[in-house]
Amino acid sequence: MRSGEEVKGAVAGSEDGVSETGQDLGAALEGLRIDPARKGRGRGGRWRRRAAVGGIGLALVLGGVAVTRWFRGAAEVGVVSAMRIDPSAPTPILTAGGYVVPYRKIELSPKLTGRIEWIGVDKGDRVRAGQVLIRLDQRELKSQADQARAALEQARHRLAELETGSRPQEVEQARAAVRQAEANLQNADRNLRRMRELHADGAVAQQQVDDARTAYEVALAQLRSASESFDMWKVGPRREQIDQARAAVRQAEASLALALAILENTEIRAPEDGTILERLAELGETVTTGVTATRGAKSAIVYMANLNDLRVELDINQNDFPRISPRQECAVTADAYPDRVYKGVVEEIAPQANRQKATIQVKVKIISPDQYLRPEMNAHVSFLAPATAGASAPREMISVPRVALVQNEGKTAVFVLDGSKVQLREIQVGRDLGEKLEVAGGLGPNDKVVIRGLEGLTSGQRVKAKEGT
Repeated sequence: MRSGEEVKGAVAGSEDGVSETGQDLGAALEGLRIDPARKGRGRGGRWRRRAAVGGIGLALVLGGVAVTRWFRGAAEVGVVSAMRIDPSAPTPILTAGGYVVPYRKIELSPKLTGRIEWIGVDKGDRVRAGQVLIRLDQRELKSQADQARAALEQARHRLAELETGSRPQEVEQARAAVRQAEANLQNADRNLRRMRELHADGAVAQQQVDDARTAYEVALAQLRSASESFDMWKVGPRREQIDQARAAVRQAEASLALALAILENTEIRAPEDGTILERLAELGETVTTGVTATRGAKSAIVYMANLNDLRVELDINQNDFPRISPRQECAVTADAYPDRVYKGVVEEIAPQANRQKATIQVKVKIISPDQYLRPEMNAHVSFLAPATAGASAPREMISVPRVALVQNEGKTAVFVLDGSKVQLREIQVGRDLGEKLEVAGGLGPNDKVVIRGLEGLTSGQRVKAKEGT
């Protein structure tokens, strides 16, 4: 167990600014110190030990109060380290904030109205080009496709029949029909002559003669028809019939292709590789091709984008526009990951300005995005000037944020962290680096400068420093 003098020394030596409190504390502890000569056993000894422990606890409490009083007057500030600059690297000439956006944000909608019977993706899923994402009910459309397929098969059989021509059995059947028609005509002719003779003798009436003549004419017409059919079977189908059958086949093929295309439209596929940003429909819901009421069928089903093809969209003030040029190199940082720097290049500059905002929209392509970047993230882009060529041996240069600068009697200075205090130090400013400034003299690369809490700060003031912004 530590003695009162040891506790007094530990508390009094913690900081120079609490010396007076330490002296008072030491006096209090001296009164509580136990003389070794008076130590004893039994109940009195135990009481003295308890008193000693209580004194030590009191000393710790008083020490904490003293330290708290000392820190109470310290200002809270944010500090960052001065950064080294590579003199051969491109220099930032402008920094602007914007948002990460995909090059193309694709909204997938159905081509027909139907009920969702299967969903294969969810938000955040990676998909490949051609992958089926959602399928609508197909039963009715499959039946229509089967009907179109059967009609096509029938038309093809008819065409094959005409192109093959008449079979020998069909020709012989037509010849037999001609022979029968000839026999019927001969019989009708004999009957007509007999009726005429009998009518001349007064044996039959005129009506019987007329009936025989009608039967003869019918037999004659049947013979002519049978002869024409026989000629057709011998020659085969006409070219016009074959052409008509071919046209019927083409029509059936088109009907089947249409039915299959409509059936294929029940499957919503990914048009390219990408990531599902949002899924708007659920299993069993009805979707449609048009815009409907809020509680009706839905038109949009899925939002997706290729997250390997990202841009930063910025609105640049017209006064800063002369610093930007097509294909200009840039450095991109997302606010969520300020320590990750991505290469970029100016890809698109809007052909017209925004009159209300007095800005011009610029899009910067991120050369190699990774899984950390997400659409709609806040990002900052530093537009870089070309690297200086033909420079002599590079000298070490450092930079500080522009917000760290203060004016002191017409001179530029910064507050530098010195232990638990800050000191105002004059610096020489060099090039303008956008949100940062080059420091030509007055600072070292390991110095920490104050960037937050500058208001009311004085040189030599005690502070509580926190790294970062």
